[in-house]
Amino acid sequence: MTAPRKPQVAFTSKAAPFVIRAERAGDVATREALLDACFGENRHGRTCQRLRDGRTPAAGLALSAMRDGKLVGTVRLWHVSAGGRPALVLGPLAVDPACRELGIGAALMQHALAAARARGHDAVILLGDAPYYARFGFSTERTAELSLPGPFERDRLLAIEFTEGALDGAEGMIVPTGAAVPKRRSVRAPEAHAA
Repeated sequence: MTAPRKPQVAFTSKAAPFVIRAERAGDVATREALLDACFGENRHGRTCQRLRDGRTPAAGLALSAMRDGKLVGTVRLWHVSAGGRPALVLGPLAVDPACRELGIGAALMQHALAAARARGHDAVILLGDAPYYARFGFSTERTAELSLPGPFERDRLLAIEFTEGALDGAEGMIVPTGAAVPKRRSVRAPEAHAA
């Protein structure tokens, strides 16, 4: 009689789970630090930032990836008009460099696209690496006649349609259409009355 063999299972720290959830107000500072770490502090001057400045992300489409209670990934989508056609622009997508091999970026993309589709959006556009985003269905097929408000590489302007024909005839400038960031009310302290 032979003794039963124990299965060989190797657990690594890379197997630690992560969760994707809606972005919270408490995520903002950490998100901004992550974006600076991934894209540099000059990221605010990039072309796609012009589509986000002064705007709020589309409802329900600002997502955070959390691992061990720490924000390790982010993605947000924004309302735009793509040459007169309503669409979303995705970006930026960022993952903590220490967590890049865990599939967080792909999970954020899949979650964001599924959420956008479920909310009834017809198309998503982004500026990014075509080989990476092709696996999610993005291509240059629908963006040849579209432009961005600043310099960009034509082969990096990509789109995916959830509704066939959503970007048919789309040509011209991609411009922001999302809600403006609310102005902060200044709360003035009550004036002291001299006695």
